[in-house]
Amino acid sequence: MKVNSKISISLFLLFSFLAISCKTASTPSSKSTVVATLESAYSKFKEPAITHRRFKHADLQPLIQKHTDAFQITKLGESVEGRSISSLDWGDGKIKVMLWSQMHGNESTATMSLFDLFNFLEANGDEYDELRALLKSKLELKFIPMINPDGAEEFKRRNALDIDLNRDAISQISPEAVILKAARDDFDPEFGFNLHDQQTYYNASRTPKQATISVLAPAYNYETDVNMVRMKAMQTIVGMNEILQQVVPGHVGKYDDAFEPRAFGDNITKWGTSTILIESGGYPNDPDKQYIRQLNFMIILNALEQIATRSYEQYTTEEYFAIPDNDLQLVDLLINEVQVPVMGKSYPVDLAIRRREMSAGDTYYVTGSVDDLGDMQVYFGMEEFEAKGLNYVAGKVYESAFESISKIDYAKALDLLKQGYLAVKVKNGAKGDLHQLPILVLKSRDNFDSGWKTGEATNFFLEKDGVRKYAVVNGYLIDLENPKDQEFKQQIY
Repeated sequence: MKVNSKISISLFLLFSFLAISCKTASTPSSKSTVVATLESAYSKFKEPAITHRRFKHADLQPLIQKHTDAFQITKLGESVEGRSISSLDWGDGKIKVMLWSQMHGNESTATMSLFDLFNFLEANGDEYDELRALLKSKLELKFIPMINPDGAEEFKRRNALDIDLNRDAISQISPEAVILKAARDDFDPEFGFNLHDQQTYYNASRTPKQATISVLAPAYNYETDVNMVRMKAMQTIVGMNEILQQVVPGHVGKYDDAFEPRAFGDNITKWGTSTILIESGGYPNDPDKQYIRQLNFMIILNALEQIATRSYEQYTTEEYFAIPDNDLQLVDLLINEVQVPVMGKSYPVDLAIRRREMSAGDTYYVTGSVDDLGDMQVYFGMEEFEAKGLNYVAGKVYESAFESISKIDYAKALDLLKQGYLAVKVKNGAKGDLHQLPILVLKSRDNFDSGWKTGEATNFFLEKDGVRKYAVVNGYLIDLENPKDQEFKQQIY
């Protein structure tokens, strides 16, 4: 495989520090081999106690204590509701790097990755010892997982004061913001990693690909100037992007760098720390972001190696700005040219439908609605359907109530859909109970919301010549003749 000299240097460094045999490391390694090595490390050190993204503060405490022998663990303070916020420190080097995650309580992907990384750094006696020795001798790392434990408790963005911590860097109304600012000031890191999640509807500009990972070297002023501090972050991001392009090509976006004077990332850059924002978006068939968790592990480990060796210096700001911008043009379901009725006439419109995630204890359900309609050619659907020649038709509620939801199975629900019923009623059960049936279930009401206009609930049929061909139930498209396997996340109304 032909690799240009600039890339070869970086790959040679990473490959050799990952302790592949001296004979192999004496020649420039392929990018695919580097990726395979990072993937292998993740597989070996993934924290098995974390299996989904809706964990809580209490779930992490025994995992933090598990690392007391290898890390210096310090309680930095408490959240509004009294939950502890701790740091884990590792390394003896002169280059200081601080990594913080879950500033927003429902943005937990990178937190998972940090615990995988703790396992990696603590281990010994394997093929990664040379890399660990390099990192330990060159870097001093401070990790602060879960800055917003109160938000995490309810899996919501804001803290218990309903403040967005990422808009509290200056006023520091929240104790969590005070803790983060004090940690940065006391530690004075050269590099910082600001770890977040973003909406799954972000795409790499002008493409239908989700922005699985979005990156940013935040600006420190309104002019978005590039000084040495910001340039180092940009250079490191280019190296991370090289790894990502091997495993998720086209799934990387660059976040908008407009200066936000209240934000932590922008201000930490302003205060002299080369800050790297990582935003975890969406990836097909990865609702709990376990694959994106792996990607975070890989690019953070890669970035730490770059910083330890200063190999990021080979990259340019031009390469950073060449990364595609983030865009927000993805929807869950895009139905093209469905005929909708208005005053006795039919009009062909495209329907852009999103299924929003709603928390329900430790899990969630979705609510589907029309996000926009008309000419949607600039949008991309994670699922797209050509409905030309099909008509929008309302559905009905099945007249007889079932004893409980357990009396309805998938086959029965599908049969009712074919008969023109979009909803059933149950005698027993509670509003808000969850189910996975491909039909609406009613307990506290006798009818359901439906429509094709913006903001309206997406529950309707698509018919041709009076024959029901498809059902749209809560934003899910169901082929009535050839239904596909799909997971439904619904609640009883």
